[in-house]
Amino acid sequence: MKENKMGVMPVKKLVITMSLPMMISMLVQALYNVVDSIFVSQVCEDALTAVSLAFPVQNLMIGVATGTGVGINALLSRALGAKDFEKANRIAANGLSLTVFSGLIFLLFGLFGTEAFFRTQIDPSDPIYTYGVDYLSVVCLFSFGVFGQVTCERLMQATGKATLSMFTQLSGAIVNIILDPLFILGIGPFPRLEAKGAAVATVIGQIFAFIMGLILNRHFNKEIHVSFRKFRPDFRLIGEIYKIGVPSILMVAIGSFMTFFLNKILLSFSSTAAAVFGVYFKLQSFIFMPVFGLNNGVIPIIAYNYGAKKRDRIIKTIRFSCVIAVAIMAFGTLMMWLMPEQMLRLFKASEDMMAIGVPALRYISLSFVLAAVNINLGASFQALGKSYFSMIVSFARQIVVLLPAAYLLSKTGIIDNVWFAFPIAEIASLTATLICFTAVYKKIINKIGTV
Repeated sequence: MKENKMGVMPVKKLVITMSLPMMISMLVQALYNVVDSIFVSQVCEDALTAVSLAFPVQNLMIGVATGTGVGINALLSRALGAKDFEKANRIAANGLSLTVFSGLIFLLFGLFGTEAFFRTQIDPSDPIYTYGVDYLSVVCLFSFGVFGQVTCERLMQATGKATLSMFTQLSGAIVNIILDPLFILGIGPFPRLEAKGAAVATVIGQIFAFIMGLILNRHFNKEIHVSFRKFRPDFRLIGEIYKIGVPSILMVAIGSFMTFFLNKILLSFSSTAAAVFGVYFKLQSFIFMPVFGLNNGVIPIIAYNYGAKKRDRIIKTIRFSCVIAVAIMAFGTLMMWLMPEQMLRLFKASEDMMAIGVPALRYISLSFVLAAVNINLGASFQALGKSYFSMIVSFARQIVVLLPAAYLLSKTGIIDNVWFAFPIAEIASLTATLICFTAVYKKIINKIGTV
């Protein structure tokens, strides 16, 4: 059989070919996340705050989807690199079966957990509570869409078909963007659902992308042949998927935990401060999503060449992708410093929101370039089966450093000081990342034979 392009194409061209479609599609995803909040902000600031407070659970959901996808992607790429096609097919089938299980877990949370979640943050008599429960319930009840979408995308990425994966993401994002104003504001025959409308538009877009992913995999992904006839779960393979993916899931869980408690710190100042933090997350996604898209393209390249024992290609991939990531983040920092007011006005920012938001965007963005290196090297941990290093670094950054720093800085009574917790945490994270990467380089990369 002809050698897969991930083992023979020049590395720089390969990284761009694999990553650019993902970066574009994730930019579109970032766009529809921002569009959601822009239209929700037209309802009122309370609705915007509610969506911000729902973020930890929604982020965890996406984290479970992408973490499982990372496991499927890395394991599948490794099997293909080793020319074990029968195992690759079994990995794909078991990966798709996990979408059903994950969707059921969050469906149960949507039925029984959303009200309890918001009661821990806001009084039930506050309009923010009602907006939040309405939004989060819909997102959780129909979460099977995002799990199916992400899994189908990872199957295509693992075989080097990043362009097809891009079409899947773009289709869902475009549907979401079109439906947002219709359901949120009640345009034409559509009901005005306000915050719930943003959730309805989101899940419809995800389900549409899932359907597109199934169709594209069936007709164009010829390296994988998934069949559910006489299918039985292979718990050994599922264990291998989660061995790689669970650290990534836990990293996101740690992030959700951090966001939840940071929101509580910010609510001690005002609900506007929490809304600003939510807006920041939407805006920074324009910078971080392309870097995550870069990682999604790089992980299968590293994993494939690890399976094929091509050391030089692994090193070149890590170096080149790191340069790209740093350049993207440097641009993001520049934009946050030069245009914070213009960005905040997109969300109908009040004077209070502007006063809190401008320093927030500027101070937090000081951490971006450091984050670029951390994220990029974290991708190599995942591809080489050492995802737990990423988890350790993430835990140290967000729980050991960021939250305590934010809490202590909040005790000054000055909200602007809280934002400095982010660059402080990123410095600590970079130190831990470099220590872990040195260990991985010595024990794994340096011992791979050159070809």
